[in-house]
Amino acid sequence: MARVLLNKIWKKFGDTEVVKDFNLEIPDKEFCILVGPSGCGKTTTLRMVAGLEEATSGDIYIGDKRVNDLPPKDRDIAMVFQNYALYPHMTVYDNMAFGLKLKGYSKKEIDQRVREAADILSIGHLLDRRPKQLSGGQKQRVAVGRAIVRKPKVFLFDEPLSNLDAKLRVQMRAELKKLHERLQSTMIYVTHDQTEAMTMGDRICVMKDGVIQQVDGPLSLYDKPTNKFVAGFIGSPPMNFVEVEVLSKDEDVYLNESMFELKLPRPMRENVLPHCGKRMILGMRPEDIYDKLFYTMGPKDGNSFSATVDVVEPLGSEIFLHFNTGRNTMVAKVDSHNQAKPNQVIEMVVNMNKVHIFDIENGQAVI
Repeated sequence: MARVLLNKIWKKFGDTEVVKDFNLEIPDKEFCILVGPSGCGKTTTLRMVAGLEEATSGDIYIGDKRVNDLPPKDRDIAMVFQNYALYPHMTVYDNMAFGLKLKGYSKKEIDQRVREAADILSIGHLLDRRPKQLSGGQKQRVAVGRAIVRKPKVFLFDEPLSNLDAKLRVQMRAELKKLHERLQSTMIYVTHDQTEAMTMGDRICVMKDGVIQQVDGPLSLYDKPTNKFVAGFIGSPPMNFVEVEVLSKDEDVYLNESMFELKLPRPMRENVLPHCGKRMILGMRPEDIYDKLFYTMGPKDGNSFSATVDVVEPLGSEIFLHFNTGRNTMVAKVDSHNQAKPNQVIEMVVNMNKVHIFDIENGQAVI
């Protein structure tokens, strides 16, 4: 296996820059996720590593070798695509063996590798079937198996689970994570689904408009987003953003939304004091907003406000409450026993130790 290094990578299609000054080192054996909205350049970046797209400028290394000028077949990578790309006229066995046959491996070596991969993926009983006889999840396992038999330095996954139903996606996420732990290989995985990214990756690279926004572990991205975009992209439902005015009163700092006012905890005060009198963006995750009747994590006063319930979404283990303050609409993730009804006025409490504050102009995090 090997590390992957992308150094000052730019990619242009005509005059359009789709990847801009991309710098990322993926250590050996890491499961790295490239995540971002459609059109952010993540798949193009993956295709440049694979050799399917040529970088306009910059250097790509796999191991210690610069691979910019190497064709895909010589880069020692294996790629799993969104559409499986299986040969319909071949059996599962032949689909998995085909690449090895082209490389001139012996029948004994091919058989050993195919059956070993089939055992890892629990598809040994499917080896005589053709793709049309397989379910979506089984086809995906065959596509992964075809990559495994090659024993490449780097595995590349391009949204491989997007064609599966929700239950199967959850199952396959766990299977791919276990596969990584078993193979101890370098994997780069592209997805637009932040849940996939959070549950699978050792590190996550968040992209927007071809630019890296933040590279960090899942929990660090969640707890300490570097800017408003990352904060809003990571987490489900997304973080609530409210424009507030920063006020200083009696040596304390308050955030005024006009319909309510929240007091900052003292440890956070120093970072915000220089911005007193200015407008900023307050970020509150839905799971950090509570119905006051059910709030047991801190004082019952000082950081509550009245809101009108708009929509109630029961999900079994929890409820999403959509509400408005008269100025802003927000979402809270509350206890499943909550009895709030649409148009009801309730008291909401914010866990101020978990809030985030962003510069209103550049979106950079202050807290």
